[in-house]
Amino acid sequence: MPLPRPLPVPAGPAALDVLPALRSALHGGPPLLPYAAGSPPPPHLATVAGDVAPDLALAVGTSGSTGSPKLAMLSTDALVASATATHERLGGPGQWLLAMPAHHVAGLQVLVRSVVAGTEPLALEAGPFTAEAFAGAVAAMRGDRRYSALVPTQLVRLLDAADGRRALAELDGVLAGGAATPAALLARAQDAGATVLTTYGMSETAGGCVYSGTALSCSTIRADEDDRLHLGGATLASGYLGRPDLTARAFRTDPDGSRWFATDDTGHVDADGRWHVDGRLDDVINTGGVKVAPGPVEEALTEQLAGVAEAVVVGVPDPEWGQAVSAAVVLADGTPPPTVDDVRAALRGILPDAALPRRVVVLPALPLRGPGKPDRAAVAAALAAPA
Repeated sequence: MPLPRPLPVPAGPAALDVLPALRSALHGGPPLLPYAAGSPPPPHLATVAGDVAPDLALAVGTSGSTGSPKLAMLSTDALVASATATHERLGGPGQWLLAMPAHHVAGLQVLVRSVVAGTEPLALEAGPFTAEAFAGAVAAMRGDRRYSALVPTQLVRLLDAADGRRALAELDGVLAGGAATPAALLARAQDAGATVLTTYGMSETAGGCVYSGTALSCSTIRADEDDRLHLGGATLASGYLGRPDLTARAFRTDPDGSRWFATDDTGHVDADGRWHVDGRLDDVINTGGVKVAPGPVEEALTEQLAGVAEAVVVGVPDPEWGQAVSAAVVLADGTPPPTVDDVRAALRGILPDAALPRRVVVLPALPLRGPGKPDRAAVAAALAAPA
């Protein structure tokens, strides 16, 4: 199997120029290693030739929220299974609007779904994301069914603008991923007439494989005794390019032959059979000897406190508690800043006492890294800074 060919992927509409190479890779042509145009190309790959999966189509960068970068080896079968199951969940193939970087797996999958569906995608202009630009692009779409994929911060900006709300309502489906999407934000989208499905997945699963808490038809999910989530099914990567040690650590095969990827996330299934991601294992806060997952606290903040549009919860060092549960929130326009006492009073009885935030900071916007993921290190620094 030849080594994947590094493929610089431009921003904006120029990203669509990679479609011919992508079509070729999905139909047995040379495999590709996409990366952001203008950034340093991936390192020389000659030393990993023996580790290249025989069915490789794309080697996609991944590092999770932390950790060293890795390259997940995705086959044509895995990518097509993901695209097909996504269209099945959405109600049929359609035209896609690319609104995020196409070298990340979420943006790449917008292009892959377009290739599989035989439709021509559109792409937003490069530069800051605005509701006006998004609405203009939606108006230019001509497919019988029209879709897009967004991160929660983009969804917030669209819902804050009249033309953004109208554009969302015109689409037949919107995938929201890259970070947790608060229930309050989903309720706002529903009130605006938008059809939004939350997605959970990563490069190792060819992108999202659990939509709105339910696995795609080609995917499976389970939790182990430590609540660590494991993902399986047809969309799994073959492993990590050039890192058989990491492949052996992250991927497992059951006696029945089914393969599983061990995520770094904790989660649970509710009484209705829907899965919830509670947070990363290394984000769990140990406060006074009690472990607190940030996900339920973030969800409670956006659901129970009026005007809290987004929230990120982290642990910051505390001489008494070891770590203090601490929250950074973004407020809707005109919302007065809540005090710590306000927050604790609103959440008392909804969350265990140990999970009630002891520090709160209001930010104009959440610091982000990668495709819409909160930068928890930056949030922790903001919370640790003197008031």
